[in-house]
Amino acid sequence: MPILTLQALTVHGVGPVDLTVGPGEVAGLTGPSGAGKTLLLRAVADLVPHGGEALLDGVPATAMPAHRWRAQVGWLPAESPWWHDTVGEHFTPCPGVDFTVLGLPAAAGAWQVSRLSTGEKQRLALLRLLCRGPAALLLDEPTSGLDATATRRVEHHVREYLAARQAPVIWVSHDQEQLARVADTIYILEGGALAPLSRPRHESAREGTWRP
Repeated sequence: MPILTLQALTVHGVGPVDLTVGPGEVAGLTGPSGAGKTLLLRAVADLVPHGGEALLDGVPATAMPAHRWRAQVGWLPAESPWWHDTVGEHFTPCPGVDFTVLGLPAAAGAWQVSRLSTGEKQRLALLRLLCRGPAALLLDEPTSGLDATATRRVEHHVREYLAARQAPVIWVSHDQEQLARVADTIYILEGGALAPLSRPRHESAREGTWRP
């Protein structure tokens, strides 16, 4: 089962960061704006130059081509890019994707990207990432543009993915209540240093909070 490990990871004034996220675990990450949370995720995804190492199941990112690492360690940015005219064109590697699991109509694949709201883009970008089956997830404010109902749908869907894949997750959010629901351990990034904000909770307590 996959384990995501950061060893002395440093990037532009952040770190060194040491962190281990086990199979199916969520490491919640919070901190003030500008603290480097997104930058840290981009370093883990091997998208920016950095020191130290990120490993998946003990295999370092430097031991494989960048595109292969990024296929296994899936990064969801706060604002995902869209390069085709229609939604469905972005899902060609994933025929039969079920848009309804996140409260979107089954016909959403025919929508023009230009008509999408911020919240629709966020949900569709998450589906696009998950349908490719990454072994680990890096989620950067995945529900920042969503209402409470859509937020709970996203949380529930991610939980189902973790149950099926046992994927380790780093989940960035400014929403402390959300991190209390979804995370096994919450960390704060401040002044370039990562520190635990709360201790892990019992699994049964976490299971009771993941509701659509």
